[in-house]
Amino acid sequence: MKKTILSAKDLCKSFAHNGGQLHVLSHVELDLYEGDFTVVMGASGSGKSTLLYALSGMDRATAGEVLYDGKDIVKMKEKELAKLRYRDFGFIFQQMHLVSNLTLFENVAVPGYLDKRQSAGEVRNRAEQLLEKMSVSQIKTHLPSQVSGGEQQRCAVARAVINKPKMLFADEPTGALNRRNTTDVLDLLTELNREGQSVLMVTHDLRAALRGNRILYLEDGKIIGELTLPDYVADDEKARETQVNAWLTSLEW
Repeated sequence: MKKTILSAKDLCKSFAHNGGQLHVLSHVELDLYEGDFTVVMGASGSGKSTLLYALSGMDRATAGEVLYDGKDIVKMKEKELAKLRYRDFGFIFQQMHLVSNLTLFENVAVPGYLDKRQSAGEVRNRAEQLLEKMSVSQIKTHLPSQVSGGEQQRCAVARAVINKPKMLFADEPTGALNRRNTTDVLDLLTELNREGQSVLMVTHDLRAALRGNRILYLEDGKIIGELTLPDYVADDEKARETQVNAWLTSLEW
């Protein structure tokens, strides 16, 4: 039986809008499991990114609970949340948010230095290993502006896992990449997942969604569909795409 790593209970998120309330998440119930590659899909405005931000503590829910390690993230103070985000959670975004005046190596290593659970030497070694794994070690002394978007995103993946997070959150991580770089980044995420990394990814891209072993479909802030798949194998991608496409069509995607 899979171990639950994160749970949402009756999760709601609203924003003030035109004198009223815009309900973006509506009573969401969700368990995320250790070792899963969970994908969230849905039309634009369905609440996908809002759900990711609420689950990760990047944004505070209006009502409900987000339970992690026996604690409700919704009720945490900002200092406690910040510690949780850089120690236990990793983040990858469509826009890489690399620090422009730091080298790729420094961008990866700095969160490790801030965490202080690893020695400086251990952080340097792990950063070197991750950059090698992401195939960007040869440009580690370059600034972000000196490398391609795909290379920046590989660096961002390395930065996201420098502190060995329990959960990796990815919000449209391939949205700004071309086809080749998209495949490279998805391969990296798939490899990390095979090594035991739990992943939650929001995407509108069918090719990206195929990497998940669990796909959730969000509509008007509610989960209206769920598809469970075997672990991704490249040789089976065509059949997998046909299955996922049929499921999405049934949901009027």
